[in-house]
Amino acid sequence: MLEFDFFLDVGEIQRRLISDSGERKLTEHEYPRRPTTRWLFALLVAAAFGAHEAVAEETQLRVAFGSEVRSFDAATLLERADARSITVQNDVAYHREMTFRAVPLLALLDGLPLDRADTLEARATDGFVTHLPMALILRAKNGGSVPWVAIDESGSPWPPLPGKSDSAGPFYVVWIDPERSNVSQEQWPYALVALTEVEAPVRRWPQIAVDPGLASEAPARRGQEVYIVQCLPCHRMRGGGEGDMGPDLALPRSPTEYMTTTGLIAQIRDPKSLRNWPDQKMPGFSESALATADLDALIAYLRHMAHRRDTQAVTAH
Repeated sequence: MLEFDFFLDVGEIQRRLISDSGERKLTEHEYPRRPTTRWLFALLVAAAFGAHEAVAEETQLRVAFGSEVRSFDAATLLERADARSITVQNDVAYHREMTFRAVPLLALLDGLPLDRADTLEARATDGFVTHLPMALILRAKNGGSVPWVAIDESGSPWPPLPGKSDSAGPFYVVWIDPERSNVSQEQWPYALVALTEVEAPVRRWPQIAVDPGLASEAPARRGQEVYIVQCLPCHRMRGGGEGDMGPDLALPRSPTEYMTTTGLIAQIRDPKSLRNWPDQKMPGFSESALATADLDALIAYLRHMAHRRDTQAVTAH
């Protein structure tokens, strides 16, 4: 078998190939010239420059409000006068205290018509898509939880997330005092690449809404709100939504149709207690992340939406 040294140049490899095969050997002047040190240096510089350009392109944060689009790279954000080092006591992604360099989210939205905006869609590189109500973001002005955009610094990169090979970068929305506004763990989007003004989910995708005739106190109504915050980032509902990390929870079937209530609760509270594999993405929702009353309302919503799917299918025919 013909083996090559990594450091052999093209000419030497060609010489060995020709000799090994028994075919005509090239004359000396036909061999490719051996690369010079200057040529190799130029090649390395070009490769490094290209890699730098690729990293710069990958670390753009796009903020879009209607026709106005703003783009920020990590270096620009880190150089801003309002960039700060902030400490998050119990970070949702890292499950421990973390210190980040960050800028206030509201500062990046300065000058935009926030009073007329309904929802800010946050999109991550892995397909996670969550919806941040503008009312939740604006509470920061009146004593509520304060959202910041954390920036992964190339000179001091964040560690990998627990159990994963990637960090939470390049950008990550974190909250100071999240309990003040009851910020959900799904409202901490990491691996962030885009923030876009959109309509509220129910207006964008009417198929995720409960029956309009449902009683106002019906648990499924509360369950719809819980689903939008906790589940829609990863799971569509009857095709509505943009999350692709998990299956649609009504099509073709709802989990309430093939799982017992006990099993479904276990799946939501601790997915690894039922199934476990290396690329598992769904986190567990503890009591502090999802209260028992909200979990019950969520299951009521899933049952209601399965019934609504079938009822509308019959009506359509």
